Amino acid sequence: MICCSLRHRGEELLAQVGGLAEYEHDGHTMGIPLLYPWANRLAAFDYEVGGRTVRIPHDPERIQLDGHGLPIHGVIGGRQAWDVTRAPARDSGSLSARLQWDDSKRELFEVFPFRHELVYDARLEHGSLQLELSVHASGADAVPLACGFHPYIRLPGAPRERWQVELPAMRRLALDDDQIPVGPEQTFAARRFALAGREFDDAFDQLSEPTRFAVEGAGRRVEVEFVDGYPCAQVFAPLNATCICFEPMAAPPNALRSGSGLRMLASGEHCRATFSIRVRDLPADG
Repeated sequence: MICCSLRHRGEELLAQVGGLAEYEHDGHTMGIPLLYPWANRLAAFDYEVGGRTVRIPHDPERIQLDGHGLPIHGVIGGRQAWDVTRAPARDSGSLSARLQWDDSKRELFEVFPFRHELVYDARLEHGSLQLELSVHASGADAVPLACGFHPYIRLPGAPRERWQVELPAMRRLALDDDQIPVGPEQTFAARRFALAGREFDDAFDQLSEPTRFAVEGAGRRVEVEFVDGYPCAQVFAPLNATCICFEPMAAPPNALRSGSGLRMLASGEHCRATFSIRVRDLPADG
């Protein structure tokens, strides 16, 4: 389940990097992947939740590593076998899929041994794509919520340095050399600026709901709105790539290990997390 293309006026708005085959096999991110069961990176190959210690397999077929050798973005998307329960019809821009996460799927359950059900809903209408993830804790244990998405947005026709970026008010997290949070840093006021030569790989929490990020250029504006269920974000804009990411996250990086900001879904409970991407044309002088 990955959104691999999003077009506006016939132009591609998602960075596709190595393409779908590389994402499926190696987890090399592109498009709008779901990061599950955790977003961003963990500080080591184990974590303890609810008195249970989990050791993550050193298995490159299942777990992608970051540049420091840390496990990042959960189980590689190509190893998650979803069942499509509603396919798009000619008059409907929506689809749904379901994934049972239990011990019948050993390669998933070893990484995240908490029984639950996931439902993924995507809806495209009126210039907006909405992605909704529902979690049902179907087993006896509580389920930790640390997932997220990674929308790789690009603006064709506009050089990166001229992109106008809008960030909301939130709190920046202090990170160590491995990009692991080590505590709060400072309040981050809402701002608008030209991306120019700036580079981002920054973590934030204390986002209000809903919260909106945006980028503008070449006569169009792309807004990423965290509707509900995402109190944290990562802003990623590397100098060596023409893209910017406003990543909705259910918890801060490394939350499965630190417990900081980690929400637990009690047995029998449901929760839902939603974000949207809206595209619109700007006035000629905008």
